[in-house]
Amino acid sequence: MNQPLVSICIPTYNGEEFIEQALQSAINQTYKNIEIIISDDNSVDNTLAIVKETLINSSIPFYIFNHEPKGIGANWNNCIKKANGVYIKFLFQDDLLQFDCIEKMIELALSDNNIGLIYCKRTILYDRNNADHTKWIRYCGTLHTKWHKIKVKQGVLEGRKYLSDLYLMNGPLNKIGEPTAVLIRKDCFDRVGYFDESLKQTLDIEYWYRLMKYYKIGFIDEELVSFRLHDNQATFVNKNNSVNERNLLDQKLYRNIFWYFHPQRRWKLFKSHSWLGDVVRFLKRNKK
Repeated sequence: MNQPLVSICIPTYNGEEFIEQALQSAINQTYKNIEIIISDDNSVDNTLAIVKETLINSSIPFYIFNHEPKGIGANWNNCIKKANGVYIKFLFQDDLLQFDCIEKMIELALSDNNIGLIYCKRTILYDRNNADHTKWIRYCGTLHTKWHKIKVKQGVLEGRKYLSDLYLMNGPLNKIGEPTAVLIRKDCFDRVGYFDESLKQTLDIEYWYRLMKYYKIGFIDEELVSFRLHDNQATFVNKNNSVNERNLLDQKLYRNIFWYFHPQRRWKLFKSHSWLGDVVRFLKRNKK
């Protein structure tokens, strides 16, 4: 039976509160041909001590790399570059994998050589008394139903079909999910490149869409991962710091995958990000 090596990539920074639970969910996978890659951004808490204590008695190969902090994208990319697997399975330090997550993802991934990315639904762990959390749940709790013409169901679709959907850039922008919900074939990074380190909040969205240009996308209609909301995670830290990358994201998508968008989306991007659109806006301003 074909069981390619899967690298569970865990980028860490001051993750002592939940890292042991995350690691246990990796150790308990029914799929056994795995390794664990830790890339740590100079944590100053007990993250690395907990990692070593949790993994030292496990039969799973693990590797710990100290990484000079240069933003979250750089740490994600370092994990990938250090990985030996045929597939990359991200697991963030706050999140969890269901025991059969990798087994089910690999089964679908091996059904078609042109699948570059597999994603699944998520269980959301959150504080029901936190208004920001409940608002986020209403907006982003379920993602795969937010398309216009695409009816996402268990199975495989051409990535370009996603890109051409009218609602691609409507909210929520990330209709695939966080990296914990995704399995990626490692050779995709040779063809597509790595996560864009200039982005802080939308680097996963930008990468999913960039990858769709070249590969098929698989979906598993099960909650195979748990994504945890808490006030110290990047989502809420960036919100509190008023990080808004929508214009920058649009610029990057305009340059990289413009011709794969729905015609209405192309027209909007052309007006807002082409040099001709800049000229028209300039003339309108000066006419006033």
